[in-house]
Formats: sequence, structure tokens, C-alpha cells
Amino acid sequence: MRESLWKWHTGDLLPHGSHGVRTACCRPIPGIELLDIGSTVKELPLLIAEGRRPSVAVLIPCLNEAIAIANVVGGFRRSLPEATIFVYDNGSTDRTVEIARAAGAVVRVEPLRGKGNVMRRMFADIEADVYVLVDGDDTYDASRAPELVEVLVSRSLDMVNAARQSEIKEAYRRGHRLGNVVLTSLVTLAFGKRLTDLLSGYRVFSRRFVKSFPALAAGFEIETELSIHALQLRMPIAELSISYKERPQGSSSKLSTYKDGFRILRTIVYLVKEEKPFAFFSFVAFAIALLSIGLGAPVVVEFMRTGLVPRLPTALLAAALMILSFLAFTCGLILDTVSRGRVEVKRLWYLSVPVRYNSVRLSGER
Repeated sequence: MRESLWKWHTGDLLPHGSHGVRTACCRPIPGIELLDIGSTVKELPLLIAEGRRPSVAVLIPCLNEAIAIANVVGGFRRSLPEATIFVYDNGSTDRTVEIARAAGAVVRVEPLRGKGNVMRRMFADIEADVYVLVDGDDTYDASRAPELVEVLVSRSLDMVNAARQSEIKEAYRRGHRLGNVVLTSLVTLAFGKRLTDLLSGYRVFSRRFVKSFPALAAGFEIETELSIHALQLRMPIAELSISYKERPQGSSSKLSTYKDGFRILRTIVYLVKEEKPFAFFSFVAFAIALLSIGLGAPVVVEFMRTGLVPRLPTALLAAALMILSFLAFTCGLILDTVSRGRVEVKRLWYLSVPVRYNSVRLSGER
């Protein structure tokens, strides 16, 4: 097949084809040689014609948010009137479901407890071009949603993170703030400084992000997994600062500072081990080697001075630890190769998801 440059000028969208794949009425740009692709046109990624606004879905996972859910749904209906608002209830025992439905949201139920389980279901079920994820506790500013969506689409990004800013102590408790700083710093150390609020519950995603995200976490650690997924694949992302307000009176947070903080820390350690095995096992090897040297140095000094090994068990322990250190380093080398292959597969899967909107101008446009 001869090499040539292929460009498309997208026209009116046609109905779904016989295989359920959208096609576009296309014609080649004059002066550009066409690539002979036979009947595979309908399998090409769809670039939505300019002038058609991307479809937006607002995703609200919630549990016992009867006090706040009406304000959340109403706020996003006003700020994104063309969006479809989905509320996924996680087994509420109050009137969350009926209030959300009365407010105009599409309500579905996920019985498997945990925010991660709810988000896995939402990401699998819902089809859209742009996804707005927000907590159902009415602490985030819905009026900023159009700006977040515009940044995502105009700059062709995969995630826009809303970094929380608040001077209200009751809104952003000291323990939560400190934990967020510590956990964000750990992720920054491993994956680079591209986000300042690792645990924000207000984000906007592209379809590529959502449909390539594995969503393995079960609880609040899902937010850590979202961030690391973007950082590890080096996706184009952005972060905007937004105000963060106090919960409505009478509602309570489902986040436990210590229990969920430990689960998030455990998730970070696990993901670093999985995605950065060479760095992880090199650190382990270095720590074991230091311990071995600390135990063995006095024995070596004593042997050089007297020619005797009076503490044989210590000498054996130091030698065994040094062997373990080399084994850990070797494991890191091997697993780094395996991890690289996994990253390549994830990247190719990410690229296989079609782009559903076209924010890139054609050559020659100003």
C-alpha cells in the first residue's frame, strides 16, 4: 500500500450503520492524495463535525444525600442545560432516590457498596463525549462546570481536575487537608508534579479516559487511581482552582480520615509497586542493604582487628540480608520490563478509543 496523506473534511452525520458504528459524510481535501482503504471507512475514529456540541453526561455517585442532592442536580441543570444528569445511588436509606428523580436526574442504583464500585458501573454504562464527575454533597461549585468542559474540549485534554480552595475549616477539615497534601506529595514523588489535589471529587473526563480506565478500586481510593492512571499514561491534563464550600447543615461526610486515609496510602504503595517496580524494589533493596551493612560492619571490623568472628549469627544475618537486597534489585529489573509491556498495552487501548469531538483546526485555518 502506497504511503500517502489522508485528511478528512467532516460533513453531516449519517444514521447508525448496520454494524452500530457511526459514520460521517466525508470528502477528501483538494490537492491531497487519498489512501485506498476500501470498505473500512466506517471503522475509522469519528471526528464530530464542527458546530455540533459534544454530548455531556454529569455523573453523581451518592449515598444518603437527601439533603443536598436536589441542589446538586439543580445547579448542574442550570449550568449545563444540554447535559444528561445521572445519579447513581449506592443503597441510600433516606429519600435520595426520589428527590434526585424529582429534580430531573436519571437515577440508577448500584448495590455493591463503595464509591469505586459505583464509578466502575457509571463508566461502563454511560455513553457520552464528555463526562463531568462530581460528589453529591453540594460542596462543589456547579457554575464552574461549563468552564471545565470548555477547557477540556478546546485544548483536547483527557482530564481537567478541580483543585479545592477553601478557608472554611468545617468545609475542608485539617486532617483531610493534611492527608491530601501528604498523599499528593507521595504521588508527585513517584509520577511527577502535575496535580496539586489528588483527591478532588470534581473532575471532567474525555471519553478516551473513561473507556480506557480499568477502575479496580472499591472505595474512596478510586480518586487516587484516576489520578495515577492519567499521570502514568502521560495524558494531556489540566487543573483549575475552584471554591470548596461546607456541606449543607444536617448532612454528614462518608469519608473516614484515618480508615480511608490508610486505604488510599495502601493504594498508592500498591500502584507504585505495579507501575514503577524498578524504583520500588530499588528502594527496598537499598533499605535492606543499609540494614545489612549496619549489622555486618562491626563484625567485619572485629574480624580485621582480631581475626575472629565472635558473633557468627549476626554475620550470617548480615550476609543473608545482603543477598535479599540483590534479589530485590533483580526483581525490580525484571518487573520493570513486564510493567513497560503493560503500559504499552494500556496506551494502545487508550488510543483505540475513538475521538468523538474534533477540537483540532484544519491546516490553513486561523
